Amino acid sequence: MLSTPKPRPARQVLLALLAVLAAALAQPCAAQWKWRDAQGRVQYSDRPPPNDVRDRDILMRPAPPRSSAPPASAPAPSVQAPVPTSDAALEARKRQAESAQDQGKRDEEARLARQKVENCARAKEYARTVESGQRIARTNEKGEREFLDDAQRARESARAREIIASDCR
Repeated sequence: MLSTPKPRPARQVLLALLAVLAAALAQPCAAQWKWRDAQGRVQYSDRPPPNDVRDRDILMRPAPPRSSAPPASAPAPSVQAPVPTSDAALEARKRQAESAQDQGKRDEEARLARQKVENCARAKEYARTVESGQRIARTNEKGEREFLDDAQRARESARAREIIASDCR
């Protein structure tokens, strides 16, 4: 003969639910961070946001941990509180961003210097070619081949000398 399970009394079910609820409330809540990422989406985590998230994009920080305060009769310590690490981290990020900008400027200046050297070499070679007296042909808008006359050669030579003067210093 099979026995059918007896229905539990409502009181036992209610007590079990209360026990589960009490256990859940007894555990400390995880600290919550809330910030807006680079794409504008709101992110939630129990860990701080990545370093590339700007301070103004942090929407919520966890509350600082509660410490036991000294009794009112105890004198306050005379040592100054250390600078918060968030300010130090912010300053470090600012210095890092500034150094990255400086590095970017140096890279751009180096690229421009290399480009000037290349332009100088090309202009000198072209000036030698134009002043050599050999025939120089170009293709016009119609796709026809035409040769430079003396006036065109003089203009091209002057243009090459201007480029040399500006880029070959």
